[in-house]
Amino acid sequence: MQRRRVLQWGAASLAAPAFLAQAQSFPSKPIKLIIAFPAGGPTDITMRSLADGASKILGQPVIVENKPGAGGTLPAQQLQTSPADGYTVAQIPLGVFRLPYTTKINWDPVKDISYVLNVTGYAFGVVVPADSPLKTWTHFVAWAKANPGKLSYGSTGTMTSPHLTMELIAQQLGIELLHVPYKGSADLMQSILGGQIMAAADSTGFAPQVEAGKLRVLNTWGAERLAKFPDAPTLKELGLNLVQNSPFGIGAPKGTPAPVVKRLHDAFKQAMEQESYRTALARYDMVPMYMSSAAYQKFAAETFAREKALVEKLGLAKPT
Repeated sequence: MQRRRVLQWGAASLAAPAFLAQAQSFPSKPIKLIIAFPAGGPTDITMRSLADGASKILGQPVIVENKPGAGGTLPAQQLQTSPADGYTVAQIPLGVFRLPYTTKINWDPVKDISYVLNVTGYAFGVVVPADSPLKTWTHFVAWAKANPGKLSYGSTGTMTSPHLTMELIAQQLGIELLHVPYKGSADLMQSILGGQIMAAADSTGFAPQVEAGKLRVLNTWGAERLAKFPDAPTLKELGLNLVQNSPFGIGAPKGTPAPVVKRLHDAFKQAMEQESYRTALARYDMVPMYMSSAAYQKFAAETFAREKALVEKLGLAKPT
């Protein structure tokens, strides 16, 4: 037994310098950043700007890979089978914290991800076509009450923040809506402009279409009105005690060495402060929303508990 322990200690002492050398030389090749939504939407555009800034700081390309679907949870799932070396990182939307309550998985969103930092959060709202007879939120609610289950709205996927918030709104108002899920904002915008659905609940990826006069904003979901849409009331102004800004950040595989996590954190934090990133965010009424690795880990644990209550309230939890 003593000989085995000596051998183990010897192996550990030999591995430590190699571990430190690997961390100090990081990165020595391109880094892959997996995001949860398709190309062309607000997540893709803002995260590519952030990745470009981080590339210059790290001295290696940060290559964005789009992996949409499954309510924005596929990047986090991919971390579970990726090497814990810092060369694969992923966007972590809020949907990740709901996953165990709705789907059978064999990993823990809090314990099985190394949280690097939070970078921003979405600004959300509800839009309708500019020529829709639903001119205001009051019209929307009245039509839904008169036509149960017929008012169709699209979101960026089942169990995403837009979907769950709309269902919570419907529950509070006593209305029944028809939900149509899409893989991302680009597909959702094509559908509402093409007349396939009556409304869309989305992040402010709809801004260009509103500014072009093709869509109308009925409400927004922040604590205050958005500067870009000052005439659109918040949910709180409409009598609903709801605020949804859905923070998201970047995670790495569980067990990623602490010096590597710190290197990633520092590079992405510097990239967050660059004017190009702030400009990309402003296009969608988004702002930098920084959390350190420790603060983001704490946020993950708290959000995991809070999302359980929401899923159960809406009756969407998987059978036990």
